[in-house]
Amino acid sequence: MRTLIVLTMAASVVGCTRWSMDHHLNNAYRAYDRGDCAKVMLELSQVDRTSRARPFIHPEVSLLRGQCLERQKLYVDAAQTYQYLIQQYPRNEYAYRAQARLQTLEKLGHLRGSEAAVASPVSTTPWR
Repeated sequence: MRTLIVLTMAASVVGCTRWSMDHHLNNAYRAYDRGDCAKVMLELSQVDRTSRARPFIHPEVSLLRGQCLERQKLYVDAAQTYQYLIQQYPRNEYAYRAQARLQTLEKLGHLRGSEAAVASPVSTTPWR
């Protein structure tokens, strides 16, 4: 009897975690549709917290995070998120979508490709 109770409790906890993760992910998509990127980031943070033992959800979360960064005109951050996704999950469907987003950002002129940034000093006059 005691074993049955323990197994039932363990099963219910796993189900609750999965339900919670799905709930937050659905909320993130709804917020994205409304254009509320602050809410998207909050919901994705909740998904990250509840999905640590379920790495299969991370590519989807990363792509949605990158799309929201793009929507906020944070193109460099979005590109880095997409590159992370491509490096960590190279054969995942979301990595292919991330590659397409990177190409789109380059064609729209929001990225300069693989060109390195060049630092140039600013000429200022002394304070004296």
